[in-house]
Amino acid sequence: MPLITDNNRKWWVLASVGGVLGMVILDQTVVGVALPRMQEDLGMTQVSSHWIVNAYLIIFAAVAVAGGRLGDYIGLKLAFVIGLSVFGLTSLAAGFAQDGTTIIIARSLQGIGAAIIFPTSVSMITKVFPPEQRGLAYGIQTATGGIFMSLGPFVGGLFTDLLSWRWIFWINLPLVLFVIFVTLKVWGKTPRDTQLPRFDFAGLILITLGLATLVLGLMQSAVWGWTNVATITAFASSAILLLAFIVFETRIASPLIDLSLFRVPQFTGSDLVVFTGNYNQICVIIFVALFFQEVLGMDPLIAGTCLLVAVVPTLFTSILSGKLADRFPIKWVALSGLFINSSAVLWIGFVSRSDSYALIIAPLILWGLSLPFQFAPTRRAAMSAVPEDKRGQASGINLTSQLLGGAIGVAVSSTILAGTGRYDVLFWTAGSFSMLILAIGWFTLKKESPT
Repeated sequence: MPLITDNNRKWWVLASVGGVLGMVILDQTVVGVALPRMQEDLGMTQVSSHWIVNAYLIIFAAVAVAGGRLGDYIGLKLAFVIGLSVFGLTSLAAGFAQDGTTIIIARSLQGIGAAIIFPTSVSMITKVFPPEQRGLAYGIQTATGGIFMSLGPFVGGLFTDLLSWRWIFWINLPLVLFVIFVTLKVWGKTPRDTQLPRFDFAGLILITLGLATLVLGLMQSAVWGWTNVATITAFASSAILLLAFIVFETRIASPLIDLSLFRVPQFTGSDLVVFTGNYNQICVIIFVALFFQEVLGMDPLIAGTCLLVAVVPTLFTSILSGKLADRFPIKWVALSGLFINSSAVLWIGFVSRSDSYALIIAPLILWGLSLPFQFAPTRRAAMSAVPEDKRGQASGINLTSQLLGGAIGVAVSSTILAGTGRYDVLFWTAGSFSMLILAIGWFTLKKESPT
């Protein structure tokens, strides 16, 4: 009896795309614990080592909104394999890097592969599963991503301590090769729309350069100085590029991002909450891991293990947050979660001054329990706020907002840490910003119950 049949083909697709999606998510969290060792081995400064995280996030964020459309033009199978190939080869290159410049370039290219893989995998599941089974399929895919995210700090510490930090990148290659093999075996031909609009390459270039120069200015300001010509030039260039992007997008027939969606308050508010959720997520996973090692003197493996108390609770409340959003007004569910999460980050800031792991356990658990409430409910709110024919575009923008939140979180937190040397200020800033977004969300998210 053949291993792959018409009856189980869709489950093979789900297993392969779910696994590789988990790998993409893992690469956001696995690096944090390994950063001190990577900084030492590659001769990098503290700020430059943080680019190992942010180069991946910023390119992922900028290209994700376009990555999903690649499958419309060349077919899902080919787009997925291209994304996997780029991700696998650049993972290999990152593992072999001998200096900071090489690994940052490799991580940037990894971001391109991830930006193709992530949205294409969602489209593939939509194609192979009937409507009545898509909820189950997406639930399994989301749970897989949550498991990988939770294991990130532990896996990073395990490889760094027992083998080498290089294995956090090399381990991607076997999974990539397996998924490419399964994809070529199980994925048939799918029809493509021959009437697709011209791809907005100019918009993609403008937003990528605009976001990259913004993050560059934020991260390097602590090194260059806020009044340095290089810092001012980076911010000015970002402002000009992003303004040009906005003007250009409003004047073409098929823009990369439909900016008119931001006129809908609930859509904008939802994206801000998702942005903040990932800001806090990356801030805690990356910088608490650094705090454990640099302040508490933990080895990478111990630091990754101790951080599990923050990420494992998300597995238990991920499904609960979605169920509550089905029963109660999304505004109350999402903003309650944001309030608890923000309070936990502020709490982490206060107890970080004590240099005690025991005191940080409670706010880390609370943070992990509340994190999913900022994603599932607000994604639903964003999708319900826009017309049905624009939900694909809205989904891409929502994903970009989430990823951009992580990139800005690393940039701001890195600047604060480099400038003050204080982790408490870093966490207080993140918590205070979240409270500000909570206030904005109060006026933008709707009160009505879900339908």
